[in-house]
Amino acid sequence: MAFSFDTRPKVTVFVTQTGESFPCATSESLLQGMLKLGRKGIPVGCVNGGCGVCKVRILEGEVKALGPVSRAHVSVEEEAQGCTLACRVAPLTAVRLEVTGKFEKPFSKGFAATANRVSTGV
Repeated sequence: MAFSFDTRPKVTVFVTQTGESFPCATSESLLQGMLKLGRKGIPVGCVNGGCGVCKVRILEGEVKALGPVSRAHVSVEEEAQGCTLACRVAPLTAVRLEVTGKFEKPFSKGFAATANRVSTGV
């Protein structure tokens, strides 16, 4: 079985809260680039722009939109301040970002506890 190497142009993405960086192809979303490498700096939800879990603020660098960003998760004002969803943008240059949503894993405490109460009837 032959292995193919990813030869797409890549830039560095740096997550300020974790101090972690990873290479991301300029043709893939920031979230896809992170997930492909098994990293966990950006919270992951639905991966298609519907949940808002991967909300970030671009502090340095340029990104391009890969699809629309729901106004339910990123207002016009927030977008003007550099906020976007990591699943909906690809890097054009090296990027430094910060996670703006809850930094804990979204399914770690609150959601799982609520789901368990509902399913067990407690």
